[in-house]
Amino acid sequence: MNNRALALDALRGYAIITMVLSATIVTHVLPGWMSHAQTPPPDHAFNPMLPGITWVDLVFPFFLFAMGAAFPFSIGKRAEKGDSKLKLVYEAIKRGFQLTFFAIFIQHFYPYVLSSPQDIRSWLLAILCFAILFPMFMRIPLKMPEWAHTCIKLLAYGVAVILMVTTSYADGRTFSLYFSNVIILLLANMAIFGSILYIFSMHNRWIRMGVLLLLMAIILGSTAENSWTQAVFNYTPLPWMYRFDYLKYLFIVIPGSIAGEYLMEWMKNLKDTDHSDSLQYRKLSIVLVPLTIVLIIFNLYGLYTRMLAINLSVTLILLLAGKYLFLRPTDGIALLWKKLFNAGAYLLLLGLCFEPFQEGIKKDPATFSYFFVTSGLAFMALLFLSIVCDYFRCVRSTRFLVMSGQNPMIAYVVSDLFIMPLANILGLVSLLSYFQQNAWLGFLRGVIITSLAVLANIVGIAPLLSYFQQNAWLGFLQGVILTGISVLATMFFTKIKWFWRT
Repeated sequence: MNNRALALDALRGYAIITMVLSATIVTHVLPGWMSHAQTPPPDHAFNPMLPGITWVDLVFPFFLFAMGAAFPFSIGKRAEKGDSKLKLVYEAIKRGFQLTFFAIFIQHFYPYVLSSPQDIRSWLLAILCFAILFPMFMRIPLKMPEWAHTCIKLLAYGVAVILMVTTSYADGRTFSLYFSNVIILLLANMAIFGSILYIFSMHNRWIRMGVLLLLMAIILGSTAENSWTQAVFNYTPLPWMYRFDYLKYLFIVIPGSIAGEYLMEWMKNLKDTDHSDSLQYRKLSIVLVPLTIVLIIFNLYGLYTRMLAINLSVTLILLLAGKYLFLRPTDGIALLWKKLFNAGAYLLLLGLCFEPFQEGIKKDPATFSYFFVTSGLAFMALLFLSIVCDYFRCVRSTRFLVMSGQNPMIAYVVSDLFIMPLANILGLVSLLSYFQQNAWLGFLRGVIITSLAVLANIVGIAPLLSYFQQNAWLGFLQGVILTGISVLATMFFTKIKWFWRT
């Protein structure tokens, strides 16, 4: 066994990779289940009346779940070393503000925000933004006094502020605190409020559950006109950073913190004399792998196609089958699997019971069914990855997930702020028309694009996007290629230990 829960890194890596993939595929030529359920093709107009979820709707909750699962490892270990609650709260608030700054900074320097159409200036500024993020969020790997590291970090923040304030943007836009990346902004809020809740309840899970019930009551009560719950819901001292509505994602983060505690308990109790290598446990793991995959895929299919009765029936059968597998006494990693399965099964059933409420499961506006179903499926995904990564030790085949999960901030922006601007700066757009003049050269173009192992081919992606948009499969392949390049870049920075941390 290892001294790090690789399954958690892999889950975070899966979430960030699929987040990038969902943003880079050509969705208008793909079927509806390749987009958010509420933004179907071909026009992708948002329709809040459409219920259902797709694999794209699992991306963000899986990342939130992984964020909560990391609390016992980051906050819990620091508490064990003697850090006071006051210091831990300070670190949580600082992290939240750093993520908020990150959300505002990157949003202002996406090339399409800087100019329309994009030009050399926008691409260079995007790359400059990417470069500034390194001293801002990583420790410079040079021997120097602590005050020097702090000065470099503050200087990077200062340069970023000057750039945001003085840069001119497309369509007459000016710098605004309200213009930020909403995904990162939500993560910033969870970093603050999720961490603080965990700090004061790390030894009592029931406190966390009680707070979630109070939160549910306020959210439901906020619909009553002129009520105190509505006043609390609408109040915000920093409207560009915080809204009470953001706190609803604690319904995913807090279950994640419980999963993280299960992982930590298993790691603390690792013994050379457990039965994890027994034939019984191997058989159990082999059955659980397809069971967890089928549970996730079938619920996505059933909820998207609105086959609710069939979906509930099949889910119940699968969960009962899983429950039967754990009737025998278990210890070691199998006990971890049992805890993850039981928690996931309960949350999944709870979410399916909530499904008729709020006119069906939806990501936006997020429903309680969405919170509980996605949390339950996240438990199942973590169980699956625990078997693959921590039990069977499939290190090579999951390295791209683990390494991406260890450096998620870079993985999130490397495509938009570095890879695509660099590809455009090299000016290979003219090659597209040249390749189209000859069939063999057209074939060669496809070979070049799909050869991810050759780093030089990275620069040929940007000008060839129009080619991919002609076909659904190629539209998906575009996303795979761009995501693959982003993963390679992230793995490189992880390999040389250049981590972005808040």
